Amino acid sequence: MAFPPESYCHIAQGHEFHGPYHDLEYGFPLRSDNDLFGRLILEINQAGLSWLTILKKRGSFREAYDGFAAERVAAYGPADRERLLGDPGIIRNRLKVDAAIHNAGRILELREEHGSFAGWLDVHHPRSKQEWVELFKKTFRFTGGEITGEFLMSTGYLPGAHVPECPVYDRIAAASPPWMR
Repeated sequence: MAFPPESYCHIAQGHEFHGPYHDLEYGFPLRSDNDLFGRLILEINQAGLSWLTILKKRGSFREAYDGFAAERVAAYGPADRERLLGDPGIIRNRLKVDAAIHNAGRILELREEHGSFAGWLDVHHPRSKQEWVELFKKTFRFTGGEITGEFLMSTGYLPGAHVPECPVYDRIAAASPPWMR
């Protein structure tokens, strides 16, 4: 099947890393706090880099950030920060590391108020991309327009992950992502 050449559906087709991510994860709704927090960490770390770089390092990120458990990451202290900054398996950028630790704490606060990170997202859905960006900037660190948009598209809160001609589009529709409700 031919997809528009600028679409991720076209780029990912048959690719060793992009293909499985596109076919099995991208755009499917996420509910687990660990999965949502992990995706946010990956999107933040992608800033200025290729998504391929992040996909190749994803396992290292999961290990370095304790399985993306927000309660563990929120408790990180100076030694953990230095450990992360010295870890060649992840992106060693102080702003991104600090954002992950700070954002973990914010997720714990959101859990207190909304039961979960997904619960917080659900309370604010639907919103336009710009409204989401403003909300994320007030709530989290290192979440500009591209990061917020990709995070929300990749987790099913904004449309656009797949072109309608893509066979994955129908599977996503069957999963009833928030943007389709």
